[in-house]
Amino acid sequence: MADKIHPSSKQTAPNIHAGNGTGISTAAAAGNANPTFAASKPQIYNSTRPVYRPQPRRSRRSCCCSCCLWITFTILVLIVIAAVAGGVFYVLYRPHRPSFAVSSLQVAQFNLTSSNQLNTRFNFTVTARNPNRKIAFYFDPVSVSIDSNRVGVGDGSIPAFVMPKKNTTKLRAVVSTTGQAVDDNSLKSDLKNKKSLPLTIKLDTKVKVKIGSLKTKKVPIRVVCEGIKFTAPAGKTATTASTSGVKCKVDLRIKIWKWRI
Repeated sequence: MADKIHPSSKQTAPNIHAGNGTGISTAAAAGNANPTFAASKPQIYNSTRPVYRPQPRRSRRSCCCSCCLWITFTILVLIVIAAVAGGVFYVLYRPHRPSFAVSSLQVAQFNLTSSNQLNTRFNFTVTARNPNRKIAFYFDPVSVSIDSNRVGVGDGSIPAFVMPKKNTTKLRAVVSTTGQAVDDNSLKSDLKNKKSLPLTIKLDTKVKVKIGSLKTKKVPIRVVCEGIKFTAPAGKTATTASTSGVKCKVDLRIKIWKWRI
């Protein structure tokens, strides 16, 4: 009986040529049939170290919104308080501004010399009224100026005076100028043709208000009276200006930054 040939149980490692790019020889491969790999180094954690967790932070936008809301609320509360206080004050005292009116105005002199020098003299009376029953006014000396076609034609003053409650006061003043140079051609033409000229009277002063036992600080005011018409006198005879349509306006001269109200 023919003998059976059984293959050997040992398998020879395949030949690995040097040209395969691995750089491992056949003998080395045969000698290390079961290669071992170096175990990775375990990472060590400290179990007692606290884990960092980010803390919640308030947004800057929310802080700004809260501040804006509080500021707006405070302003609204102050406005409401001021409105209530103003309403109570108005109901108790019924405040009104003093009124002014030009009662009479005489032009004693108004001539222009050949050298364009102006000489004028005005006598006028202003009536001031205080319509308030619980408020008095204390006026400082008043500076008076008169313009014609935006040209200053006279200056004067009125002494300080007091307007008690429900009072009417007549203020008389003399306004004049001497040797004032004039370059306005329209004023020259009107004087030459003996036309009527417009006049504007301005009164500048400061006033202090007394309400009961309380006195306020002095506040600057300006009174402007417009609508006066006159003709220049001939010789030494004075002429009377027309004051029937004159309106006087009282303005506060409080300065806020660069504006006046």
